[in-house]
Amino acid sequence: MQAWQVHENGEPSEVMRLEDVGTPTPGDGQVLLKVRAANINFPDALMCRGQYQVRPPLPFTPGVEICGETEDGRRVLATPALPHGGFAEYAVADAAALLPAPDALDDAEAAALHIGYQTGWFGLHRRAGLEAGETLLVHAAAGGVGSAAVQLGKAAGARVIGVVGGAAKAAVARELGCDVVVDRNAEDVIAAVKEATGGRGADVVYDPVGGAAYAQSAKVVAFEGRVVVVGFASGTIPSPALNHALVKNYSILGLHWGLYNTKNPKLVQHCHERLTELAAQGAVKPLVSERVPLGGAAAAVQRVADGVTTGRVAVVPGLTEGGAA
Repeated sequence: MQAWQVHENGEPSEVMRLEDVGTPTPGDGQVLLKVRAANINFPDALMCRGQYQVRPPLPFTPGVEICGETEDGRRVLATPALPHGGFAEYAVADAAALLPAPDALDDAEAAALHIGYQTGWFGLHRRAGLEAGETLLVHAAAGGVGSAAVQLGKAAGARVIGVVGGAAKAAVARELGCDVVVDRNAEDVIAAVKEATGGRGADVVYDPVGGAAYAQSAKVVAFEGRVVVVGFASGTIPSPALNHALVKNYSILGLHWGLYNTKNPKLVQHCHERLTELAAQGAVKPLVSERVPLGGAAAAVQRVADGVTTGRVAVVPGLTEGGAA
């Protein structure tokens, strides 16, 4: 079969190589899956660079999120068991962690409903307790993680403010349903959010960016607000001033979705059931901005790493270079 392999750490476009390799053999408790679509996540780029908390042995195949097909024909969602990741024709995954793919979504959309939406659901509901009528601020609102939070926030009845970088991403954020869109490249984020909230600030801030975005979050979070720390796409991990959290009376909440798979997997199943319901209702629908054939994976991972994409980019092995299935 064909699979992308990383033999040394570096930028995805430089270290990912498409090679002919043997089909992986499932271990105990694992299953072999034919990859129908693999969603690209920022951690895929970090793993190529050797900067992610999970460092699979070299060589490895990136791709942490797929919609696959079991040998008996079931369409499922899975996080492949590295080093046999999803940017390949076949991957392996733990049988106990498979989730049924929602019928309302195609393969690429289904693959994108997994990690990003689970992270959003746990962050907004389990950790922050977002309530209808509250104001939710989402950083990088047009990106893969942010777009999921926007849709989930709207589905929960929140007023959503999306922060983006650039006019094109602002248009995407509006299409996603943001009530207010702030272009950080053209506006003062802090002033714009305070104006949009009458000076009160946001009840919940969803931050997958870190760095300067977190500093802005601390200044615009409301009394008894909650800042949900999801990741550090900016590359800068902030050092929160805890005296500031005390004086303003807000909470800083960490969200590591992967821990639920080991600490409380029943909650992951419950979350998936809820997301499937929302997808069936049309309340959420992953924004897949681009579908690329297997041969385009390395360039696509690099675009995600460079922050120039919107929504999700999916690798679909069944596509030809011309885009036909």
